[in-house]
Amino acid sequence: MSTTYLKSESQTLWARNAKNKTAEESLLPQDSSAILIGRASDVSPTSVPNVVARKCKPPVPEFIRKEGVSRPRLRTVDLENQTSEKDPFDDKIVAITVSLRDRMRFYKLRVTPNATGIASSFNDQFKPEIISDYNDPFRVEWTERVSDKDAYFGEDALRMADPQQAGYSLRYPIYAANFNTRDYPSFQVIMSDLEFILRTTLKEKLHMDHGHYKDYSVILVIPDNYDRAYVREFVNLLITTMGFKQICAQQESLAATYGAGISNACVVNIGATTTSVACVDEGMVLADTRMSLSIGGNDITEFLYVLLKRIHFPYRDLDLSRAYDWKVMEDLKKRLCTLSEADVALNLYDFVVRRPDRPAEKYGLRAYDEIILAPMCLFEPRVIEFDKKRLGLRYPSSAHVTEEIIDHQTDRVTNAMVISTQHLMPAALPPDESPSKSQVAGNSSLPGTNTPAEQLDPQAMVLDEPEQVPSVPADGLDLIDIEDESKLPTPSNQTPNAGANNAGPNQSPTSPPSESSIDITLEASKLPLDVAIFNSARSAGGDDKIRKYLQAVLVIGGAAHTPGMRHALESRLQAIATPLVPNMEKVQIIPPPKEVDPAILAWKGAAVLGKMEGVSDLWVTQSDWDILGMRALKERCFYL
Repeated sequence: MSTTYLKSESQTLWARNAKNKTAEESLLPQDSSAILIGRASDVSPTSVPNVVARKCKPPVPEFIRKEGVSRPRLRTVDLENQTSEKDPFDDKIVAITVSLRDRMRFYKLRVTPNATGIASSFNDQFKPEIISDYNDPFRVEWTERVSDKDAYFGEDALRMADPQQAGYSLRYPIYAANFNTRDYPSFQVIMSDLEFILRTTLKEKLHMDHGHYKDYSVILVIPDNYDRAYVREFVNLLITTMGFKQICAQQESLAATYGAGISNACVVNIGATTTSVACVDEGMVLADTRMSLSIGGNDITEFLYVLLKRIHFPYRDLDLSRAYDWKVMEDLKKRLCTLSEADVALNLYDFVVRRPDRPAEKYGLRAYDEIILAPMCLFEPRVIEFDKKRLGLRYPSSAHVTEEIIDHQTDRVTNAMVISTQHLMPAALPPDESPSKSQVAGNSSLPGTNTPAEQLDPQAMVLDEPEQVPSVPADGLDLIDIEDESKLPTPSNQTPNAGANNAGPNQSPTSPPSESSIDITLEASKLPLDVAIFNSARSAGGDDKIRKYLQAVLVIGGAAHTPGMRHALESRLQAIATPLVPNMEKVQIIPPPKEVDPAILAWKGAAVLGKMEGVSDLWVTQSDWDILGMRALKERCFYL
């Protein structure tokens, strides 16, 4: 007798369980500035600003935005010698400007003489135009000054005229892809605020009551360089505290490739406070290629403010610690900033300032190269104050989050980070190192300069002599076919592992003591973006891997909208890769799918993943979590 029992895939236990899984998921990718949440069937997610204003007893702490960008110093004049002290900030600005002028000269673009003086004179004399409330179609409804509500979140919190005066403490639960331990007294308060944001958003935006949580599965998008304690606390919040049916945690780079419909890519996610780089190969994030840079869109906004202030920004009372003033600069960044050298011109712009209890004011603004110098800080991070950005942060220790999960060194320090900091290591490279590798590792002269890499201040890397021939072996130069774009005199001609100055005095707990006394993670986070991408691709393997990933670079995040970003990255990466990688073809930046915002591409990918049959093996249920804890994620996910 013949039978068909268990002879088809639809009859297997795996397939039968798959039918019982919920087809509609709540998706929660998070960023330092906003949380994206929505159903898998939604066209686009709901973006909720990641901020909570909670009423507290006096004295109410004042919200002060931490400065992450260098500021010019007050001028001090020596009356005896009639000389003024030199400001290091001016040197940093000059270095970035020289890099821009070199690129403009290469493209044969004309530089407007005395543009800064003309812009400063116009801005200094400009008087704002008053807009009456009945003529303002975008009038803001400010949150009530006196209220009995215990807390506000999202836009309501940002619309508070003066949170401190109203008795509310304004705080961001997540900062730099981790919990914001700088502004919070304890982790319990952080989790309480996160739960408040999620519950209220689900109720008000998605009309989902607490009783319905048990019917929903959650796809949680976590950072590529995740912290084990961060993942555990977030999963515990969703599964145990809020009571969702089951959860699947996936890394953001993998989710982005699902959203773009590709299987191999070097994913660059430019967030608000951090930028992550990782290579994805056939549905797996290569752990050794992960890098996290301490620079993001907020730094561009802050640097734009510093640059505009130097040319007498007409709105004199702007304070970045106030939410409505920060919104003014965010709007200017989105409308003005570009990375296309052809857009640099002495143009006239306008913007509107809306403040509580005052009519709206319309300002005029003239700017020249400030609109391109601001986003260039991604490639010229000399103006970023990396040490200041870390002050006060105390990340939770993952040492106790073992639960039979082996703690690997690569969980925090990856091969890409080690490559990026080799020039800071005390040990010399082996003498039989190949020329190309030793050059990338920083043991030879930098391409485009005649300064040894070990003597170079990596935060002051500028192409002083752009026409100089890169110092690679003469035989190699004859074999390299350099396209026009690869000849650009850009700062990216520096050594790809040059990181940042001021090596940390304290050793990272995850770095091997025998190799180095520097904080590898910290120093690697100071890299220029183009150098970080090259080092990430290089850590994936040999030259074939480098060519593979540099021809499939996927840029996501809010800063991906910057005009000229694609060409700026391609040209700089080409300038690095052509002399160092044999038979290197044209670097390619993959555009996102049509009508898909790069800022929500990871969310789209998570939505796609939630609808796939293969995700059925990745779910962690409440019973799994109660019994196994983090081991349940280890069994279901490939990255732990």
